[in-house]
Amino acid sequence: MTAKLYENDSMLKSCEATVLDCRRKDDHYEVLLDRTVIFPEGGGQLSDRGLLDSEPVFYASEEGENVWHWTKEPLETGRKVTVTLDWDVRLDRMQQHCGEHMLSYAFWKSCGANNVGFHMNEESVFIDLDKEVSEDEVKKAELLTNRAIWENDPITVHYVQHTELGRFNLRKKNEKLRGTVRLVAVENGDTCTCCGTHPPFTGMVGCVKVLRFVRHKGGSRIEFLCGRRAVEEMYRRNLILEKTSNVLSVKTGEVLDAVNKLHQEVLDLHAALREQRQKLFRHELPGILSAAPVLAGGTKFIWIAAEGTPADGKSIMKLVSGQDHVFAAVLVHSGAKVMYQFASTAGAAVNCREVCQLANTAFAGRGGGSPASAQGGGTAGDDWKEKAEALRQQVLAGPAKG
Repeated sequence: MTAKLYENDSMLKSCEATVLDCRRKDDHYEVLLDRTVIFPEGGGQLSDRGLLDSEPVFYASEEGENVWHWTKEPLETGRKVTVTLDWDVRLDRMQQHCGEHMLSYAFWKSCGANNVGFHMNEESVFIDLDKEVSEDEVKKAELLTNRAIWENDPITVHYVQHTELGRFNLRKKNEKLRGTVRLVAVENGDTCTCCGTHPPFTGMVGCVKVLRFVRHKGGSRIEFLCGRRAVEEMYRRNLILEKTSNVLSVKTGEVLDAVNKLHQEVLDLHAALREQRQKLFRHELPGILSAAPVLAGGTKFIWIAAEGTPADGKSIMKLVSGQDHVFAAVLVHSGAKVMYQFASTAGAAVNCREVCQLANTAFAGRGGGSPASAQGGGTAGDDWKEKAEALRQQVLAGPAKG
């Protein structure tokens, strides 16, 4: 049984301990101590990291009353060690977890939204709410949370029997809890059952910043960051904004309008280019038709492989498929993809579905359709033109008759 010193003193950074056991598992060792300051992953909170003397602990797990410390090298049973916490990691975990409690409480208090899910990783933190929330509600909850941080209210931990939980105004109630229950309480704020580590005062959370919110399973998913993570992310985003404003030669407050204007200009240019390509292709179409190979049954074989966009491909196919006794193949290289379309018009004798399957194989793609019409897309490597030509030769050889 491990004495879990972090449960009652989250500020304790080190302790002396004795190795009770050490076991090999996969590519690492797991060390059991009689006491520890290192919190194991649980309750949605990530594991702490630290040292056993000079041996790094990269993860900790809990089995019943035991905490196992994961290391790369073994430690002998009975050895006395100094357990040292990686404080930067602990502070980050506490900031994110405590901020989650406080933000969840703010949503619950301000708009009646309940937290039904909590997810933390090394980059972001998410909570899932049981109702959709508006932008104004998100802003209000974020401000309420930061005001509570600025008040620097105390956060306390105490233990009660599960039969006493009815005395507390809990944000979340778990009717399955039995025996002694650990409560984390923010003065003038959230009270919740929790096994994680929390700072002694709300001010240590630093700040809370909501990054985005989206509809999720009938409710809302809120992505946010706290403390150091929030500061670093806001610095990164502000740097991007400043660089973008410099590129566009506008003030930072004018960036969105400038980007929208630039985006519309690009769309207009694409539309104009597409129109010119169509004009050029209409001009070239009679020559393409007259020079097209003729397959069995008098089917004209039109094969076009070019740079462009999926919309270009559709426009070209619309033109060439307006002829009778034509098998048309249009392959368009767009970015990292090759998009392909096939059509057999009235009287043509080529099975488009079979040709599309050949294209799927050539370009590691996906697609399908009917004997008269098929389409798909795959990966465009540097040799996409060579693959397209090999496919053309294969169809010319006649493996895909209708």
